[in-house]
Amino acid sequence: MRFQSYFNTALQIINSHNGSIPLAHYLKQYFAQHKKHGSKDRKYISHLCYCYYRLGHALKNVQVEERLKIALFLCNDNIDEWNVLYDEAWLKHHSSSLNERIIFIKSQYHFDVTDIFPWQNSLSDGIDIKAFCLSHLIQPNLFLRIRPGQKNIVLQKLQQHNIAFTEIDENAVSLPNSTKIEDVIELNREAVVQDYSSQQIQQLFNIAQAGLSLPVSVWDCCAASGGKSILAYDSFDNIELTVSDIRPSIINNLKERFLQAGIKKYKSFIADLTLPASALHLIPSTASFQLIICDVPCTGSGTWARTPEQIYFFTSEKLEHYTAIQQKIVRSIISHVQKDGCLLYITCSVFKKENERMADLIENECKLTLVKQDMIKGYDKKADTMFAALFKK
Repeated sequence: MRFQSYFNTALQIINSHNGSIPLAHYLKQYFAQHKKHGSKDRKYISHLCYCYYRLGHALKNVQVEERLKIALFLCNDNIDEWNVLYDEAWLKHHSSSLNERIIFIKSQYHFDVTDIFPWQNSLSDGIDIKAFCLSHLIQPNLFLRIRPGQKNIVLQKLQQHNIAFTEIDENAVSLPNSTKIEDVIELNREAVVQDYSSQQIQQLFNIAQAGLSLPVSVWDCCAASGGKSILAYDSFDNIELTVSDIRPSIINNLKERFLQAGIKKYKSFIADLTLPASALHLIPSTASFQLIICDVPCTGSGTWARTPEQIYFFTSEKLEHYTAIQQKIVRSIISHVQKDGCLLYITCSVFKKENERMADLIENECKLTLVKQDMIKGYDKKADTMFAALFKK
């Protein structure tokens, strides 16, 4: 009866959640108000809720209770613990492959995996829609980027604590998403939690660096928590780093992270880059940089396997909202790119309007030369999917 109780609680949460705040925050608020749930209870209930939203827009016409059973069935390789929810026909398939489970659900319902993501005509070029949709049924991994000179230390610590991991690149490690890593290694000093696709931005840094003089002046203009800034710091031989963001709390978090990472020499400021360039008083109009990293606010559609409620509640109006912001930011910062300098435009989106269309705007309206653009596909690696375009002025 315990698992039936978890199921019923998850139904209550799903029926009351309207998507106005992230599911993780909503669950935290719910459990704070219902303290009877222990840590194991919270884990099972949360898992059920995330499974439900992993179906995206598929089977939205099915009743919530039935849809949750389908989601749980598809998103788990084995549902032994949940057998109280299913009849014999379902249980015959519960340990089958994902493809076989999908075939079974198709036989029972009008289910098409590509219904998970219905905006297929808006996707960037080269994305395999079926593989992309399937990836939403699977929890992505946790990735570490090992910082220079720390590889032996990090791998040794992981082994000593019997933590399962896979080396997927020279300095990249993949771990199960639930791995508690903060008490094992010195985060930010020895290794950074950074998605594998995000780590690939270093390749574009290497291309940019070939045409720049030392020290390289870099402005990470939408720095957020500073992951790309730390990557730039580790990638360039000599760097003069400036960071900014619109949110004071985020800049405070960045400063704490930089302290842990041993980054002491940098400039930081808070600014709303959607304002015209003339209104940005915190950065002199004459200031220029050899490289501007512009990791713009976006739909985050390449990361929805991590936050599946986002795909469930997404509307096309949100896409228009973000593309308007992106255009304002690009037009605001473009004058600060030095002659012969570079602009690196980045999103974690799969929408063409945020990616290739913005690259066209930068090339045609801003008169920068496209050096390289890349759709960094992570959906086949249990990682995020991103877009990056490097331009030269």
